[in-house]
Amino acid sequence: MMRTIKRLFKNKKGIDTILAALLMVVIVVVASVMVYAWSTGLLGSLLVTPNVGKEALNQENYAFNTNGTSATLYIRNTGSASVSFASYYVKDSAGNQYSRTTWTNAPPAASPNSLATAYINIGASCGSCTIQGSPYTYTAGNSYTVTVITTRNNQFVFTIIR
Repeated sequence: MMRTIKRLFKNKKGIDTILAALLMVVIVVVASVMVYAWSTGLLGSLLVTPNVGKEALNQENYAFNTNGTSATLYIRNTGSASVSFASYYVKDSAGNQYSRTTWTNAPPAASPNSLATAYINIGASCGSCTIQGSPYTYTAGNSYTVTVITTRNNQFVFTIIR
């Protein structure tokens, strides 16, 4: 009986192989759980991300000037971030479009929950506008689509009817 016990303790190769296999299984399971957690976003949700705020604009009112080349938009910032306007596009129902890619003379800006006044000029009132299609003016009974682009490259589309 003693000889068989001594023989078991002498042959350590079998025990080492079993322990190595168990250790490899544990390592693979832990690595798999980490990859799964990372891919499902569990680890990403634990990291703190900075709150940059959200841009949200709503058109409250608009008015047209008598010259037919200028409109005034009153836009409320309902988001949690300050908004600065970068450019605008005005399209008529026929597909003709005026674009102003750089807003000169201090572009409109609005802090959260404040009202911004944006002057949307076309034609002769806008020296830096470019036209795609035929020139037009704001004509009574027609609708126009105004796209305002912010400095964060968010687009807000408003419809105005003269």
